[in-house]
Amino acid sequence: MRNVVLVGVILVACACGAAVIAQQNPFLGRWDITATTAKGSYPLWLEVREEGGQLVGDFQDRGGAVRKLPEIAREGAELVFSQGAPSRAGAPKPIYRARVENGKLVGSLTRGAETVAWVGVRPPKWGPANAGGAHKLGAPVALFNGRDLSGFTFQFADQPAGWVVADGVMTNQQTGNNIVTTQQFKDFSLSMEYKLEKDSNSGLYLRGRYELQVLDDAGKPPSLTGHMSVYGRVAPSVNASKAAGEWQTVEVTLVGNRVTVILNGQKVQDNTAIDGITGGALNSDEGAPGPIMIQGDHSKIWVRRLEIRPIV
Repeated sequence: MRNVVLVGVILVACACGAAVIAQQNPFLGRWDITATTAKGSYPLWLEVREEGGQLVGDFQDRGGAVRKLPEIAREGAELVFSQGAPSRAGAPKPIYRARVENGKLVGSLTRGAETVAWVGVRPPKWGPANAGGAHKLGAPVALFNGRDLSGFTFQFADQPAGWVVADGVMTNQQTGNNIVTTQQFKDFSLSMEYKLEKDSNSGLYLRGRYELQVLDDAGKPPSLTGHMSVYGRVAPSVNASKAAGEWQTVEVTLVGNRVTVILNGQKVQDNTAIDGITGGALNSDEGAPGPIMIQGDHSKIWVRRLEIRPIV
């Protein structure tokens, strides 16, 4: 009996200790962030961890891939971090500061004389999901009708659309905009037929937040930024790309934060967990439905079929 009591005391002590650690480190975990400026808002993402007694962080800026923070520390009640020296010589170094207030991460970005306010919230608590399993699918929805751009809008309202339709195919001009469906979806199965020009670079955004890279990289090793990677986060298991100019087919199933991708008949993502938004996301509201977006501001892509079936 004494041993049982002792074990119980140890377990209670461990639990209390873990609670104290959590209270002492309110910054730990993942944060979906919205920064607000006079010109509008934009999304960011942050994960803070402890490794070897030290704070470490991964940060997703507005563009590019998620990166490890070279500078992150706790200063009293504040979390302070930076992405390091700016790439442009003479530019002011961006400094992020934040406090936890009512369960939110409330912060500011200071860059020289500029200050941007931002707020982070916890992402959804994703339940168990299997994007590779059998699902009950709703009726198919043809997002592209083969005739015109009905059902689409464009990310940058102050820039030309730059997309045209001819012979049942939609394509972007070299100065094209990012094209976005007016309909929004939560969990779904998506099919797209498309082709790329040589060295083309585009992206297929799920819910407008998670980019599957679209890239002319046939014959190259799989990479974190390769064709059908979860951009900057998860490389495809194999490179199933076809050569530039050939029609390709991708089948995508998204359930919660899990994705399965079949490119040209080969499974390249198998119930992959997506840890957070990717660069270029429309917003950071991970728990909400969102549109399908195709990048058109990089280089050429032709799309002749874009169809979705909601999971019901």
